[in-house]
Amino acid sequence: MTNLVRNIESVVDEQPERPAVVYEDTELSYGKFWAQTGQFAAALRDAGVEAGDAVGIYLPNLPQFVVAFHGALRAGCAVVPMNPQYKSREIEHLLSDSGAETVVALADVVPFVEEVREDTEVERVVTVGGEADAGTPFREFLTDGDDGVAERADDDVAVQPYTSGTTGKPKGVQLTHHNLASNARQSMDIVPDGLQPSDRKIGVLPLFHIYGMTVGMNATLFAGASFYPLPAWDAQEAMDLVADAELTLFDGVPAMYNDVVNQPNAESFDLSSLRQCTVGGSGIPIEVLRRFEELYPVKIYEGYGLTETSPVTHFNSPNWGRRVGSIGKPLEGIDARIVTEDFEDVPPIEEGPVNEDDVEMDEITGELVVSGPNVMKGYSGLPEANEEAFTERDGKRWFHTGDLGYSDEDGYFYVVDRKKHMINTAGYNVYPREVEELLFEHEAVADVAVVGVPDDRRGETVKAFVVKAPDADVTADELKQFCLDRLAEYKHPREVEFVDELPRTTTGKVQKFELVEE
Repeated sequence: MTNLVRNIESVVDEQPERPAVVYEDTELSYGKFWAQTGQFAAALRDAGVEAGDAVGIYLPNLPQFVVAFHGALRAGCAVVPMNPQYKSREIEHLLSDSGAETVVALADVVPFVEEVREDTEVERVVTVGGEADAGTPFREFLTDGDDGVAERADDDVAVQPYTSGTTGKPKGVQLTHHNLASNARQSMDIVPDGLQPSDRKIGVLPLFHIYGMTVGMNATLFAGASFYPLPAWDAQEAMDLVADAELTLFDGVPAMYNDVVNQPNAESFDLSSLRQCTVGGSGIPIEVLRRFEELYPVKIYEGYGLTETSPVTHFNSPNWGRRVGSIGKPLEGIDARIVTEDFEDVPPIEEGPVNEDDVEMDEITGELVVSGPNVMKGYSGLPEANEEAFTERDGKRWFHTGDLGYSDEDGYFYVVDRKKHMINTAGYNVYPREVEELLFEHEAVADVAVVGVPDDRRGETVKAFVVKAPDADVTADELKQFCLDRLAEYKHPREVEFVDELPRTTTGKVQKFELVEE
């Protein structure tokens, strides 16, 4: 294997007129898309950028992101994707750590780049949309000509995203051409009969995030299908696009599906064109999945992955079966184990999911570790972090996910929570997700997050932050009693706080550390 964009080059040769990227009233055919990526690669070369250099992309989901991403790869560069909601203090570390000299940025955020320019190696800024006082407009930056495709080795870094950095500085994750290309192809196989050229996929997941990048953008282009990016999540706008363009595939995070079912006009959405919905990023509450599937004639298939694994390691799929409550089975070529702290295998149960009140969870759970072609090369410049992240065993390199779970004899895996989220109250372990799943069943609860907060007597106690459903009338005591009637006494939330919204990342993950700090 060489440069991963060669997978798209073959599609261009076969169907140059088929739509590659469709945005509002603009349709970019595969032929035009490929020509623009070549022009971007040539422009980088003319500017003195060399293979192996880093190129920052600081954009929402726009066609220019797709072009700049693959154009940079054609030039042999490594892409550094950056959240367009970040401000100067957040991008400074990403730019300085990666050494990026070129940044493609939305005009609105160019001032943030300029603020940190003296403290980084940034030499040039390419701007998209609006007016920027500094930089070169995207169209003017493109250079006539086709710069070919730079040859790269399998283990050359193609993309260096950064972890969310909830503790310490974000770590640069080195994902190679082989990592990303293999996972894009694996992601194509989770769709019934495989992702097809006739498919039309909505791009609501942020492209700077590995889920949207691999499962959304790259898998779609590898298949020769059509990609419909949206720069910001809006449930009404997204559902309208699905109906109007008769889209066939939807990838989302749990918060998106929860938003859809909680829309006042949820019952009117026409999702009849969809043939599959997928969910990842975090576990979807079973109650949200149930509501969605009651409303619409399409099923949600849950998967699992991390930035460090490109990202997908497990999935439920019509091609091999779905088990609600499970993250699915490992994708082809990926090995997974549940291990103890001594790296001994935890035996699988007969069949999951289990009722967590009926078993000793500590006896069946362990840490999920994975090995495969999609697992990162390592964290950039952080040997100690790499030593902690990997274990060499049985001739394989196993990555520690930091997630606790169990498996069953049918090959399905189940994640119960993050190691760092587990609550220890008076010596008992409480998995927040179990309490959250229960609270989602209450009709007055639209959204919820459960965390452990300091307690003088118990060490930690369980606290629930609840967003009420529209027009709901419920008290904290009523929700406490609801849980107490259905859970062991030590698991029920002793504190309930009502909030207008939960702090979430752009990809929908609840920032629980913010709730704990509050």
